[in-house]
Amino acid sequence: MVCALMWLLSACRSDDEVIDSEKEKLPDSTEVNGDNILGLYLLCEGNMGSNKCTLDYLDLSQTPPVYNRNIYSERNPDAIKELGDVGNDIAIYGSRLWMVINMSNKVEVATAADCKRIGKVDIPNCRSLAFHEGYAYVSSFYGPQLDPEDLEVGTIYKVDTLTLQKVDSVYVGWQPEEMAIKDGKLYVANSGGYRIPDYDRTISVIDLKTFREERKIDVAVNLHHLRFDHHGQLWATSRGDYYDVPSRLYCLRPDSHGDMQVAQCFDTPVSNLCIVGDSLYFYGAQWSEATQKNTVSYGIINTKTMQMETPDFASNLPSITIPYGIIVHPITRDVYLMDAKNYVSSGELFCLSPKGELRWSVRTGDIPGHACWKIEN
Repeated sequence: MVCALMWLLSACRSDDEVIDSEKEKLPDSTEVNGDNILGLYLLCEGNMGSNKCTLDYLDLSQTPPVYNRNIYSERNPDAIKELGDVGNDIAIYGSRLWMVINMSNKVEVATAADCKRIGKVDIPNCRSLAFHEGYAYVSSFYGPQLDPEDLEVGTIYKVDTLTLQKVDSVYVGWQPEEMAIKDGKLYVANSGGYRIPDYDRTISVIDLKTFREERKIDVAVNLHHLRFDHHGQLWATSRGDYYDVPSRLYCLRPDSHGDMQVAQCFDTPVSNLCIVGDSLYFYGAQWSEATQKNTVSYGIINTKTMQMETPDFASNLPSITIPYGIIVHPITRDVYLMDAKNYVSSGELFCLSPKGELRWSVRTGDIPGHACWKIEN
């Protein structure tokens, strides 16, 4: 009996064995890292239903840089292996790393320094993060059923970043995605992605003092990304309806009353973007029903002159199957492009110089799509 029990315990330990991360030294290159940029956390979504969301880390403090695949389970042996189902957003606020795990209905919180788990916040169908004065704001597709077909209006949850407790919530539009904060206002991109073909087309404006919706701004159907530049302009992407209405980029500016309104539309598809200085880097992957494939384009918009520039970083692009994320080094202006490949196996991260030279590429987890810089305080 004792032997059988010992065998059973041994078997359990074997089943729970922690999966080690993988390290890969990257080639020597001429890239120059900023003094306070330590590395890059990369959240890989994992195919929906596969429970394969993983976290990679690019260590830029070493020469040459070292890429670390799947670090979360190794650094948290007492936590559930992997992060869960579908990583949707990642950000560092203060000394903590926040990760939105959409289909697992949670936000995981770890130390930014070494990714040691602190806890989690349970939020249904969570999507994106924003931070302001000690609070995290999390968009969620979950809310009251206000639609005749039992579809739910979206919710924004307010979370204390120290206690990880939800302290308030507010209803917004249908299926809210990214958020942006400026001058005490929280702007929320409402997509209406569950209401095809009746997409939402508004940005909700939330007063952070009262945490109530003040108004909605009509922009375009199926909104997704929201970013402020340092000129006070709000940039919004519309995914279109994938058929007749194309993806577009919109710039909003305050009117005479200080209220944000659409000021300009750029007639180009934009799937994702990153703003550094006066440069808005973007790529667009526009699906065509006629050809049954994506047409991919890249560009840079000068946010001061509002002119489209020919991007040097796209002059000699490597073979990228489907771009799924972009982030630009704030000092070197190296461009990091994430390639989802076939969506069911390992992706790839490409590092390009500002002139489009391929510095290196490296295998990632499945569907790399979201990244944030680890910056030395």
